[in-house]
Amino acid sequence: MKILLWVVLTPIALVVLAAGVYFLKAIIEGLIEGWRSDPGAEESAEKTAALGLLPPERQHTKLTSPEPRALTVAIAAARAGDWEPAAALLDETAAARDWERRTSYCGKLADVGADDDAWLLAWESARPDDPGAALVRARSSVILAWKIRGAKRAKHTTSEQFEGFHRTLARTRHEHARAAELAPEDDPSPYVGEISTAIGLGYPHEEMRRIWKDITSRAPHHYEAHFTALQYWCGKWCGSEELARAFAVKAAAGAPPGTLMKAFPLIAHFEHDESDSADVDRTPEMYAAVDAALADVAAADPDHPRLAEVRHLLAYYLYLQERWEPALEQFRLVDGYVDALPWRYRGDPAGEFCRMRDESAANAAAGQTGS
Repeated sequence: MKILLWVVLTPIALVVLAAGVYFLKAIIEGLIEGWRSDPGAEESAEKTAALGLLPPERQHTKLTSPEPRALTVAIAAARAGDWEPAAALLDETAAARDWERRTSYCGKLADVGADDDAWLLAWESARPDDPGAALVRARSSVILAWKIRGAKRAKHTTSEQFEGFHRTLARTRHEHARAAELAPEDDPSPYVGEISTAIGLGYPHEEMRRIWKDITSRAPHHYEAHFTALQYWCGKWCGSEELARAFAVKAAAGAPPGTLMKAFPLIAHFEHDESDSADVDRTPEMYAAVDAALADVAAADPDHPRLAEVRHLLAYYLYLQERWEPALEQFRLVDGYVDALPWRYRGDPAGEFCRMRDESAANAAAGQTGS
């Protein structure tokens, strides 16, 4: 009798047990899904989508802002082996004496050349003394050197990487000198490019000041030059917090409106801020620095190639200062592109950008509702 009961009841018990496991699994999965999906986050995402703002997966992580069409064409042509659009683009910037755009375009083209320089070799062969080709060659060698080194900290970088880095970077001194010989007399671009060599090789301060004099005598308010030089003067490279802040204050003082020089005190602050609290970003000095940069941006040429970089920085500091509406305005103007400070320092640039943007949007809307 016991055996018969065991035969009858065992299948039933197994069915009940299986059902229990199934429902327990469903309950656990439901709870996990509930934890993963924050209703508030979903609601916030819906609101920002209604404002025409883009989700993290649609943020471009390799650009700060949309590229000019001529640059996009030149880059695509270079990757296909055709150097002529790049040459024409740099010829145009030289003719216009547009040094800000010239260094910007050169950096983008040099990045292509660091990966594959077949098109650049063809350009150099066709036009041996072309100042644009010499400029791109010097900048591409700098980028190649930094790619050989890698982005990891020194303790995680091999001796072979360091050897290749220093060997490649050392030859850029000659390449920048040649680019300067071929360049128009008032072109600061070769000297701007050499700052990255100065950082990597640890030029002494006097040599850096020599480069800086060559730049500022030609273009006293060149944004990229100031941005890269500030890196040199930072404590993490060849200077200190005091030197970096002094450099930034001097850059901003007396600069004409619209030159974007007012951004540099903010950048110097960002580079040396090790605080875990936003209180250091809400001092009277920081409010004044943000306001000065806002006025500078408002006066800038809308086509300035570095304008978006400053807008990104302003969005960040306005967010930290809980100035929601002006923060949201800056976020709107750069939405879709996140390769800029401070996002490029984050592990998830697009996610961090969208989180602060969406919080700004939510608080701006709440403030309007309450008023």
